[in-house]
Amino acid sequence: QVQLVESGGGLVQPGGSLRLSCAASGNIFSINAMGWYRQAPGKQRELVVTYTSGGRTDYADSVEGRFTISRDNAKNTVDLQMNSLKPEDTAVYYCTADLYRNRQDYELDRMFRFWGQGTQVTISS
Repeated sequence: QVQLVESGGGLVQPGGSLRLSCAASGNIFSINAMGWYRQAPGKQRELVVTYTSGGRTDYADSVEGRFTISRDNAKNTVDLQMNSLKPEDTAVYYCTADLYRNRQDYELDRMFRFWGQGTQVTISS
C-alpha cells in the first residue's frame, strides 16, 4: 500500500505565507509526477501545481508567481511554499503522486495516482 501524508496547513491572514509538506511511503517503485490539488467549499477540486520527475512544473494561473513547489526525489517528498495568500486560496489542499508500485507496473507502464488525506488552509483576517 502507498500512503501520502500532508502537513503544514492552518489559518493565516491575507498576505501571509504557509508551507505545506507531503511525504509518500509504502510500496513505491518509482514516482513520476507529484503535485497539489485543492478544493474550496462548494467548488470542484482543481489543480494547483504538478512537478514531474523530469523537473517540469505546471502552475495554475491563479497561483503562478505566488506559490513554489519543490521536490526531493530521494525522499519522495514534495513541498508547497505559498506566499501572498489570498482569501480565495482557502481550501483543503491534497497532495498527489503518480507512481509505479513495483517493477511489473513499470514494465507494463501501469501508473496509479494516490492522494493524501488533505490539509485545511484558511486565509482570513
